[in-house]
Amino acid sequence: MNRTLLPGALVALLVAVAAGAGYVLHGVFPGKMAPGTASARASFGGASPAESLQAAFVGVSEHLRPAVVNVGIIQKAHARRAPGPPQGSDDPFFQDFFKQFFGQDSPSGAPEFRRPGLGSGVIFDKRGLILTNFHVIKGADEITVKMADKREYTGQVVGTDPKTDLAVVRFQPDRDLTIATLGNSDALRVGEWAIAIGNPFGLDQTVTVGVISATGRSDVGVATYENFIQTDASINPGNSGGPLLNLKGEVIGINTAIFSQSGGSIGIGFAIPINMVKRVVDQLVDKGKVVRGWLGVSLQPLSPELAESLGVPDKQGAVVGSTMAGSPAASAGLQQNDVILAYDKTPVESSQHFQRLTAETKVGSKVVLQVLRKKQKMDITVTVAESPDEGPRRPPAAPKS
Repeated sequence: MNRTLLPGALVALLVAVAAGAGYVLHGVFPGKMAPGTASARASFGGASPAESLQAAFVGVSEHLRPAVVNVGIIQKAHARRAPGPPQGSDDPFFQDFFKQFFGQDSPSGAPEFRRPGLGSGVIFDKRGLILTNFHVIKGADEITVKMADKREYTGQVVGTDPKTDLAVVRFQPDRDLTIATLGNSDALRVGEWAIAIGNPFGLDQTVTVGVISATGRSDVGVATYENFIQTDASINPGNSGGPLLNLKGEVIGINTAIFSQSGGSIGIGFAIPINMVKRVVDQLVDKGKVVRGWLGVSLQPLSPELAESLGVPDKQGAVVGSTMAGSPAASAGLQQNDVILAYDKTPVESSQHFQRLTAETKVGSKVVLQVLRKKQKMDITVTVAESPDEGPRRPPAAPKS
């Protein structure tokens, strides 16, 4: 950066940016929302552009924070019985210490180790349904839902989907709830404002602001199906499961992971796009699990060298490594080194993209694959089956209205 930039020029630049942001923000908020729905509303009046932008951040925070919850868990494990009571175990302070951290048994018995965990969640249904991450509630024996006003409830798992790292938790509300509005992540543009609300390191109701740094991030190594939104809004341990919001106050993603060498935020955070969440959450609520499409094909990345040798003009697609015997792919005649260029007229960008397209297709659907085989294009019709590795989960809870 040029360090000789004049202060006056910098101020002028900031004013221009704020003016542009204020112009874009004017009229972006809905004038009327359904009762109990959390979405920001602002009346700009004669406010300056900078004040209008600030009002937008404040409005989102004030309206959405009641819909964001702290999800606390307890995992129970029993330690091996000690050979005898340790020295000083008859001290009341010593006994209170072990009761607090190891349960009701004393260390002379078989102590119950209670391992706590913290995360975030967002209420999306008036029946007390919460969106969060699977890794937040994984292995939980007890789930506590703490509201913004400090009220606490017992949570129960409705359904989980480890392949997208999503889960739905339910609690029984005793009063009307503020619920979040789910937006449209497909409309996101890089550079848009992004607001994260959660409980980093257990600090309840923390609000951070940044921008959408990128979309469509995969190969992060967090889940099987990845299509992450990247943001520089500060996300830390405890933010997992909390919402990423736009300036309309709509949830555009569920915060899931960070890239960090220290364990803290360095400005690279990842959120599951809310459109992917919508496709998963309906099945979790209805069935307790997710049913995905499957073709039974093993794929390999299309490297530049492989693309050149196979004659792929646009350097995009998914290469067939092998097909499973008796699978839809094998029955349709897909062969090793076939390059899948399009899935029902949708251009295939990569093997991960093809995997997502297949998973999101309704079981029983017939799709047409455009395939490049020995440098010749052809169409192959294949019938999508149910993924056999989507094992049965427990029956879903039946939320009451």
